[in-house]
Amino acid sequence: MRWSTYRDAEDVERVGIWDDDGLHPVPGPGTLLDLLRDDGLAAAAEAARSRPAVDPDTVRLLPPIPRPPSIRDFMAFEDHVVTSYAAIGVEVDPLWYRQPVFYFTNPAAVRGARDPVGIAPGSAAFDYELEIAAVIGREGADLDPATAVEHIAGYMLFCDWSARDLQSQEMRLNLGPAKGKDTAHSCGPWMLTPDELPADAAMTASVNGRPYSSGRLDALYWSFGEMIAYASRGTRVVPGDLIGSGTVGTGCILELSRTHGGDAYPWLRPDDEVHLEVSGLGAVDARIEPAHPYVPLRKDAA
Repeated sequence: MRWSTYRDAEDVERVGIWDDDGLHPVPGPGTLLDLLRDDGLAAAAEAARSRPAVDPDTVRLLPPIPRPPSIRDFMAFEDHVVTSYAAIGVEVDPLWYRQPVFYFTNPAAVRGARDPVGIAPGSAAFDYELEIAAVIGREGADLDPATAVEHIAGYMLFCDWSARDLQSQEMRLNLGPAKGKDTAHSCGPWMLTPDELPADAAMTASVNGRPYSSGRLDALYWSFGEMIAYASRGTRVVPGDLIGSGTVGTGCILELSRTHGGDAYPWLRPDDEVHLEVSGLGAVDARIEPAHPYVPLRKDAA
């Protein structure tokens, strides 16, 4: 099943399910997060399919979970880790092969699959990152990997937009990434239930119609079960939490510029059109917009 959250022609936020006829609205108020918390997907799907489909061109797709409780973004593809570390002159720590690693990012920064994305203020090295995110469907704590998989309600395409110059500066202080990462996260266009996601789903990206990235989901070094088990250790995962896979190999400009040179793959600029696609999960199509004005904190720190 494919679940979307959208705003209808009256600007009301609704939940819908897709089939061959289009997008069928779930009756009444409520969010996809409400359905996850109440274990209500099956009943909502039956009710929605009895209603006429809406024209997708008349609605605005939102992130499937517009207000996630938390976002943990991992680095689970080995090819990305090796190449991106080399791009910044760092060797991969052997610890990465013994435990997964993630950072918390900004739930307020999620964007829909068709929404424009502004460059981070002060950045001249803006990048996309092609990822998949699991959506937690029910609460759990101290999970083992096999059990953790049962807590996944679905998967969605996820893009962790990154300001590489800001990221490298702030991480010199042994915290972060923070402002290098929290400007925008594109999600959607739908959440796909786990039974329908191909294990070897193709993951591709292009900029202005030119192919950039190509990878596959089955290249993961750390599984989603392992990532969620690690995330739940000593704490809880709750419905609506997003668990990002991290970037697939070749899935960002940082990697491509390391391999082919920065002239061949320049950083993103205003009016660039970025297309990200994953088999079964649909596509993100984002136009890059200019950054908001950079506001210095102090005159000597501009």
